[in-house]
Amino acid sequence: MAYCKEMTLPKFDIALKRGTVWLAGAGPGDPGLLTLHALSGLHQADIIVYDALVSKEILKLANPSAALEFAGKRGGKPSPKQVDISLRLIHLARKNKRVLRLKGGDPFVFGRGGEEATALYDAGISFRIIPGITSGIGGLAYAGIPLTHRDTNHAVTLVTGHDAIGGISTIDWASISKSAPVIVIYMAIKHLESIVNSLLSAGRKHNEPMAIVSNASLPNQFVLETSLGSCMQDSQNSKVKAPSIVVIGPVVNFRNMLNWLSEVPKPSGKVETLADFKTKQAG
Repeated sequence: MAYCKEMTLPKFDIALKRGTVWLAGAGPGDPGLLTLHALSGLHQADIIVYDALVSKEILKLANPSAALEFAGKRGGKPSPKQVDISLRLIHLARKNKRVLRLKGGDPFVFGRGGEEATALYDAGISFRIIPGITSGIGGLAYAGIPLTHRDTNHAVTLVTGHDAIGGISTIDWASISKSAPVIVIYMAIKHLESIVNSLLSAGRKHNEPMAIVSNASLPNQFVLETSLGSCMQDSQNSKVKAPSIVVIGPVVNFRNMLNWLSEVPKPSGKVETLADFKTKQAG
């Protein structure tokens, strides 16, 4: 402990200047997954424009004098129009405010960050992008599910489950089904039945492993382990609700070994010495 107190942290603070907007990712929910730059923005901002997936615990880290303004969008629910959110950011910057636009996950992964950054660029507003941990990576890690594993997949597809206005996605699910062994679907709950039927019709197997992670990384996280063919019935009899991340593919099977959040993993006993470990890794 004494060593930690004496450590000198590297300088990471960057000034959030007046008339500037930071587009920052807040990660999947656990405040410990914030980046240092995002935390710095929370401390410096005059006004924080946050979305529906930013947890209350993260907002508690904000500068006490900062104004908090909700601008969340949830599929299928009354939400501010994207153009109005972008115009609000421009207006605040032109009022010489230090603006933090805080989004769940990563702003450039199904977070409308690209649209907002483009609007700021067109308006001549200075901005900075602060990446965050997207739920398709961090949320699955908290469920004990690796996005990739060399024994199962060398590719993964990230896809959204609804279109720009919250309707059924126009994505070619037949192509998606063949794109990679592992598919991660954001915002899938509302149209899950349609998505599942499309994937099954395209040839994905009924017994393919699947997991739905609700409230990823938060204290009330819930994980449903199921299969592609059984997920609709299983989800109706469970605590599954939005926001959720869906993963389909063989990596789901690693959860029975890697579920570190709920229980202490028990060693398999298959690797007893360093030589055994090297042999296993070389296999």
